[in-house]
Amino acid sequence: MHTAPDPKLVDQAVKTIQMLAVDGVQKANSGHPGAPMGLASIAFEIWQQLRFDPAAPQWLDRDRFVLSCGHASMLLYSLLHLSGYDLPMEQLKSFRQWGSKTPGHPEVHLTAGVEMTTGPLGQGIATAVGIALGLKMLAARFNPGRPDLITGRVFGIASDGDMMEGISAEASSLAGHLGLDNLVFFYDDNGITIDGKTDLSFSENVGKRYEAYGWHVLHVNGHDHPQIRQALKQAIDHRHQPCLIVAKTHIGKGSPNKQDKSSAHGSPLGDEEIRLTKQALGLAPAATFVVPAPVRALFAARAQQGARAHAAWRKRKDEVLAGDDALAAAFAALTESHVPDNLLQQLMAELPDQEAATRVLSGKLLQRVAALVPALVGGSADLTPSTKTHLTGFDNISRDHFSGRNFHFGIREHGMAAVVNGLALTGGWIPFGATFLVFSDYLRPAIRLAALSHLRSIFVFTHDSVYLGEDGPTHQPVEHYWALRVIPNHDLVRPADAMECAAAWSHALARTDGPTSLSLTRQAVPPLARPDDFDPCVILRGAYILDDSDGPPAAVVIATGSEVHIAVAAKALLGEAGKGVRVVSAPCLDAFERQQQSYRDSVLPPGVKRASIEVGITQPWRGVVGDGGLTLGHDGFGYSAPWKTIRKALGLDAEGVATRLRQWL
Repeated sequence: MHTAPDPKLVDQAVKTIQMLAVDGVQKANSGHPGAPMGLASIAFEIWQQLRFDPAAPQWLDRDRFVLSCGHASMLLYSLLHLSGYDLPMEQLKSFRQWGSKTPGHPEVHLTAGVEMTTGPLGQGIATAVGIALGLKMLAARFNPGRPDLITGRVFGIASDGDMMEGISAEASSLAGHLGLDNLVFFYDDNGITIDGKTDLSFSENVGKRYEAYGWHVLHVNGHDHPQIRQALKQAIDHRHQPCLIVAKTHIGKGSPNKQDKSSAHGSPLGDEEIRLTKQALGLAPAATFVVPAPVRALFAARAQQGARAHAAWRKRKDEVLAGDDALAAAFAALTESHVPDNLLQQLMAELPDQEAATRVLSGKLLQRVAALVPALVGGSADLTPSTKTHLTGFDNISRDHFSGRNFHFGIREHGMAAVVNGLALTGGWIPFGATFLVFSDYLRPAIRLAALSHLRSIFVFTHDSVYLGEDGPTHQPVEHYWALRVIPNHDLVRPADAMECAAAWSHALARTDGPTSLSLTRQAVPPLARPDDFDPCVILRGAYILDDSDGPPAAVVIATGSEVHIAVAAKALLGEAGKGVRVVSAPCLDAFERQQQSYRDSVLPPGVKRASIEVGITQPWRGVVGDGGLTLGHDGFGYSAPWKTIRKALGLDAEGVATRLRQWL
């Protein structure tokens, strides 16, 4: 704990933070001034304990601050500016403007010092659980028996809205179960939402709920600095539990006419109310974006303390690693997320040669991947035996054992995805989470956030079609392939056999600027025949010619996943008519779209008729095959029946597809 500054200087600093936020929102004529005004005291006290270095925003052992209530972004931007991050005053004056580094909600890839993209409520605190878990896992590997290399903590602020969203409950429950004592969150209990007072819809005792989760819960007046400081000290010192500090605050603190009112939440205060507020706070009413010299000096001193802490850590790290080559290699491999350049070739050397479900083939390859990529960790939402994602030979993560690599997320799909994102944000880890494809609906908001944030998160989805069979339509995905494909900066890979599974993992691990989802079958598929000189690397281009026509193609049939071998078999059944048909396997349309036009034209020649086969909705495929194209799939929900019965009934077996192709040709 750092020594508290003079109370008068603290008061001046808090007012500075408040008014920078108010002025930024007013200049933009858009934003949320009330929360920053109410949270300035809490944020200031967190910042006094935070270990950070503005010159090295990605320093591995820094403390992290997560503003889960991202609508209060001007609070964070003001703190980053004052602390010396690359966020000059002109950026505060450009709040919510085109090209600025101060967008309406914090974005991790855009603004130095922002630890995660927040805004969708609940995501921040849920993802922070993953960051705290990731730091615990790093510490378990590199701290025992030597000077500590990993001591980072996670601090954050969550709002009423965060607490109402279900994802926060899922992840907070897991955090309590794991005893993440490096996680400290303030709950901003200001009693106000957009609609009015929270008691319109929310009357639970949040503190009691978090006690039931296994958190240590404290209560403070969110404007009383000695109380906040004491609670922070208790939370930092407390062991074996994460801490929630329930803070009663006033939204719009200091505003004569808007304090404790919904009108302070999502609209600028207005020029007259700002004048009255500054007057009430003893500030010059007409002055804007003011930072008194003592306040700037106070924050500069904190930044200097952080720089010294960073320098001491670098020295300690160098000394520890210098005496142990094996440890140094392990530290580099993990913290640099090392993936072998020839990963696909190494997987090809141990390719399963069998007819099996792609979930099984993926599971076998995953064991080799885990051996080659120390940064890979993951687990499933209580479906490990079904998703085949257990990393054999590695321990499970538990509250007493953070050195394992297997997670048991419990039946918490949405929370799982947020924790995966948090692990990706920690630095080093390449995490995956697994469940059935139909449940990707539960993960979708976090997957979207991973894509927006350019995170290297991996999601493994099995049981990927109506061919799941007897479980019926509630468990059978049909719209989900395209629901995932249309997320920008997110790749969906639907492999057709073992070789494509190897390429799928290679693709996912090679991506460093966005998430990847794998779509895997429950039912067995046969190995696909390829020429002896086939180069597996071509699969990484997203789509490739699998079975070509005898000459220039008269038609191209594009298939994915379990429908690829059906396309090949159907072509054979066409006899002479099939000689003019090219079969293209398209495991990743997203990757294919990023290829040069010349390659795309070589696979799908312009002007040549196209058909698609995928056992899901067909409408989006019309953008691929064109107006005269044929789309074979299923535009309804599934059925409860044996999977082969379903396939035949839908006309998607080889005979049915051949008949449709013959008619079309």
